[in-house]
Amino acid sequence: MSKVIRIGTRDSQLALWQAQTVKTQLEALGYKTELVPVKSTGDLVLDKPLYELGITGIFTKTLDIAMLNGTVDIAVHSMKDVPTLLPTGIVQTAVLERASALDILVPNGEPNFEDHCAIATGSLRRKAQWLHRYPEHQVVGLRGNVNTRLQKLQDSPWQGAIFAKAGLERIQVLPKNYMPLDWMIPAPSQGAMVVVALESDSYCKEATANLNVTNAQICTHIEREFLRVLEGGCTAPIGAIATINENEIHFKGVLLSLDGQIKLEVERSSSIDQYETFGRIGALHLLEQGGKELMESIKKEML
Repeated sequence: MSKVIRIGTRDSQLALWQAQTVKTQLEALGYKTELVPVKSTGDLVLDKPLYELGITGIFTKTLDIAMLNGTVDIAVHSMKDVPTLLPTGIVQTAVLERASALDILVPNGEPNFEDHCAIATGSLRRKAQWLHRYPEHQVVGLRGNVNTRLQKLQDSPWQGAIFAKAGLERIQVLPKNYMPLDWMIPAPSQGAMVVVALESDSYCKEATANLNVTNAQICTHIEREFLRVLEGGCTAPIGAIATINENEIHFKGVLLSLDGQIKLEVERSSSIDQYETFGRIGALHLLEQGGKELMESIKKEML
């Protein structure tokens, strides 16, 4: 059997770049493909932070529906946007080679990190970690696709805005004067791209499985299990990063209060053959160290 694999994607520049990458790799393996851009609620509603929109998988839901309706065959996502529990009937088939997971600050002119410094981000995780380090600063909301956010920064009085380095690199808008935030723990699976398909579609599952990169799949699994067990989704300041060195996994995870005043951390290593439960063990450790009470207080504040 041979068919054209319809690749569903959001129609932002970054999402199209990601989908085109999958398209190119599949066609190099001899598969026929076409791109099917779809606009998502996350792209359309730009005046509210993500956590106020009340939708699980805001950037993925439209494509999930399109796949279940038979409009597209597969979808390509920034993995950090994907809920830890996929909809019934949809499965993960590949994690591509991971780019940088680093958060960066794009400064606006010459930043002066004094008492009245204002930094922009739409992420609770970035906001909490910034305020934990710089409690005297102001953090303001910033939404939109990468290009929109860069333009808003340029037009603003803010001292800078926080971005994922991978996104800016992929569409070639990474400024030379960016500042790496290597102290900030990234979002679980930041920098990774994932392909999903219908569980019943053996042709597309087999085709896209050829694109899977094992180490990227292992590290993102650990980070997403950590997130899932903490029950963070997009509504809590949770960071996680796993790396592999030979046969050893090193993991760092963090959970903060919304205002950044409380910070709980876990850091541990394990052999690679323990990866399936490693993220869960890290999350349970954090819950026992005060994380359960902190998550409950965060949920109350978010109501």
